[in-house]
Parts: sequence; C-alpha cells; structure tokens
Amino acid sequence: MKTKAFIIKLVMTMAILFLVLGLFFGVSLGDILLLGIILTIIGYVADFSIMPRIGGLSATAGDLILAFIVIYVYGLYGFDSDISVFSSAFLASMFIAAGEFYFHKYLIDHHHLLKEEMDENNALTPQKNMVPRAEFSEDFDKNLEKKSKES
Repeated sequence: MKTKAFIIKLVMTMAILFLVLGLFFGVSLGDILLLGIILTIIGYVADFSIMPRIGGLSATAGDLILAFIVIYVYGLYGFDSDISVFSSAFLASMFIAAGEFYFHKYLIDHHHLLKEEMDENNALTPQKNMVPRAEFSEDFDKNLEKKSKES
C-alpha cells in the first residue's frame, strides 16, 4: 500500500515538473527526473513521519517550502543561465503544493495507520481543539421572570 502511494507521488511530481519546468522553462528531462526523484523521496519520508504530527494542511505548506528550496538551489547550479530560477522554482512549487494537498487527503483516507497516528496526535489539528464553544444561561436575563409571568 505504501508502494502505491510512493508511485502516485512520484508520477504526480514528475508530471508537474515536466509541465512547468519542461514545457514553460525548457529545463532538460534529466534535470526534471533528478529533481522529481529528490522531491519525491524527501517528501514521502516527511509525509509518513511529520504529517501525522502537524496535519495535512501544515504538511502541504512544508511541501511548498521544500519544493521551492530544492528547485531553487538545484536551479542555481543545474539549470541553463537563461532560465529564471526564482520564477521556475516558485511556479513549480505552487503546483506541487496544490497536488500535495490532494495527495495528503488520499493518504489520510486510504492509509489507516497514518490516520490512526493523526488521531492520536490531534492536539495540533485545529478541527477538534479550536471549535468555538458557547454556554447559554438564563441566569442573567432579569426580564425573563416578567416574560414568563406575562405568557
């Protein structure tokens, strides 16, 4: 099951990098393959080790930052000099983060061990701990007695 998730992540990352870096910026296929493998391995390890503790949305933000840094640093030394490294890294990392958002949803829905770990560590997830709660009481309504007697 984890192999399927790895392959999905690899294919998604490679496709995004090929579309953004290959078609728009003319980055070579070898650079795309190397970047895709690096991003997939690092991101996959983070998905199963860090995401259960910080939640899917925070992990997506982390993937955005990770993708930008890796592509930018690699681009400084590996891309042709006529390619805008910042623009290519920024655009590719934005699309990768969008894909990672849905990939994290897939992981949470289909990997029961990951879901159990996230339920155990739900202290950091806002869904359960930041729900606004209100208490209602009639103690402070002085006109309540008058209203109930008039009825």
